[in-house]
Amino acid sequence: MAFSLAVIVILGLFADYIFRSIKLPGLVGMLIVGILSGPYVLGLMRPEMMNVSADFRKIALIVILLRAGFELHRDTLNRVGRAAITMSALPAVFEIVGVTLVAPHWLHITTLEAAILGTILGAVSPAVVVPLMIDFMDRGRGARKGIPTLILGASSVDDVFVIVLFSIFLGMYGGKHVNVWSKLAEIPVSITLGILVGVIAGYLLYRLFTRYDWRPPKRTLIVLGVSILLTWLEEEVKPWVPMASLLGVMAIGFIILEKAQPVAHIISQKLKKLWVFAELLLFVLVGAQVNIHVAWKAGLAGTAVIVVGLLFRSVGTWISLIGTPYNWKEKLFCVVAYIPKATVQAAIGAVPLAAGVASGELILAVAVLSILLTAPLGAIGIMIMGERILDYGETSPYRFKDLRVKLDLPRVGERVRSKQYNTVWKIIGEKETWLPDGSEQDKMPAILVTYWKEGSGDKPGTGKTMKCRYTFQDPPFNDYWEVIYDW
Repeated sequence: MAFSLAVIVILGLFADYIFRSIKLPGLVGMLIVGILSGPYVLGLMRPEMMNVSADFRKIALIVILLRAGFELHRDTLNRVGRAAITMSALPAVFEIVGVTLVAPHWLHITTLEAAILGTILGAVSPAVVVPLMIDFMDRGRGARKGIPTLILGASSVDDVFVIVLFSIFLGMYGGKHVNVWSKLAEIPVSITLGILVGVIAGYLLYRLFTRYDWRPPKRTLIVLGVSILLTWLEEEVKPWVPMASLLGVMAIGFIILEKAQPVAHIISQKLKKLWVFAELLLFVLVGAQVNIHVAWKAGLAGTAVIVVGLLFRSVGTWISLIGTPYNWKEKLFCVVAYIPKATVQAAIGAVPLAAGVASGELILAVAVLSILLTAPLGAIGIMIMGERILDYGETSPYRFKDLRVKLDLPRVGERVRSKQYNTVWKIIGEKETWLPDGSEQDKMPAILVTYWKEGSGDKPGTGKTMKCRYTFQDPPFNDYWEVIYDW
């Protein structure tokens, strides 16, 4: 396993560098490294690594969704609410219908087998889409209309919806009595329960973090541990009740952000650093799951079925956006952002074959082919179109995030010690402002921090206080101060 991890890190980082240098998404290079180093091509991945691949990919996906949750602001969600609901189901339904119409004739399979294939192809990949949307959100792209938030939220629910439909069709194939309405009822139950459990966990973590002043890495590890526990809980309760634990993971970040924004931003920054390794694990291991020999069997007919499905999906996505304030270019971006396949297809593509479906091998081949075709092309399309289409305000508030990261500034409530005078102060206030120097385009972000000297008054704000203004021209905060933590 040690050798496999070395392959993932070294080759994955190298591919990421090469693809970024030619202005393409680094994750495409990671996917290609995974395909080439996987057991179906060069065989550089040890069997023991492939055995635990699913667990590693799940942990990496949890890191992504945690970062997503810590970027979800309530006002943005309110703006995109209706569109997010329609996009979580309508595009998938259109794609399933498109595949079901053409697959029986082109692949020579039954209508029910075509429906099973449609549900496998009908899921968008959060593993590809969410990281790209977070990157846009980090840089303020699309922030004005909340487009990345819309796609991020809808794509997460999309998978829940599609997997339930998949289980219905697969059960019908096996001759089992399937209560369709009962299965469909699992969709809202799964979503509601997953969010509810995440909200409870997030609130308890918020109370814990506001009562005890722990170091950010420890807070981050606790959040990650609780999130992994939620995914375990989903598997444990699955025989009795469905639960979308990955939505719960996002809810944890959302609640902490709503209740304690300073704490949320600190944890988010630590997750951003952890994401470097998680990204490598996720995309290289997803690529390693791809059997190109099986994909080859799908041939031109399989490619045609995938293309028709995507065309139907695009129509469904466009209809979902009717009535929104987006212009036609922004709607086209949403259509492209809903193309990539990877996570769900890799997870359930082989299930029909194992369940004894007559065309199971062909279904698996088309599923694998969909990853090969749509994951890299979709990621490239998202990056290129996003840079050209998504709005970007000249005075984007996300520039304050860059300032915080560059100077490693503390947050309200944290205690700091002066390295020069060995005095302890508490951060009791901060204000984000734009320095009016230069033109509108050249406005400089600045953060005004208010310090209170501990023990100089009866309560914070009384006694000795001071204000310091920080800009990109100032040295890092840690050059003169250090943050004090209880543990």
